[in-house]
Amino acid sequence: MKTVLIVDDQIGIRLLLNEVFKKEGFHTLMAANGKEAIQKAMETQPNLVLLDMRMPGMDGIEILKSLKELQKEIHVIMMTAYGELDLIEESIDSGAARYFTKPFDVFEIRDAVKQLLRD
Repeated sequence: MKTVLIVDDQIGIRLLLNEVFKKEGFHTLMAANGKEAIQKAMETQPNLVLLDMRMPGMDGIEILKSLKELQKEIHVIMMTAYGELDLIEESIDSGAARYFTKPFDVFEIRDAVKQLLRD
């Protein structure tokens, strides 16, 4: 079973994505900040991380770089507010597979995850 780690400081987004991916048959984990995300990634080695760009403490780019150091082959999809195009470019340069701007279509994210994790 593939594992998806959902990292966002907004609980509503975490719960929504958690529900979507559980229904799709994925094992899901949630984290509210970068420190928690890195800890969970070290413990579980998820296949994919859905990562919010802006969170208190560490930002998405710092978290992305840490995740890639831990697990080079991990897939990371960035979620960001519209208008942070400079950060999007930096995240792609740092190894993010895709990005979605908020508000996003959960079905588009679901399909992107399924495509990246296809065996």
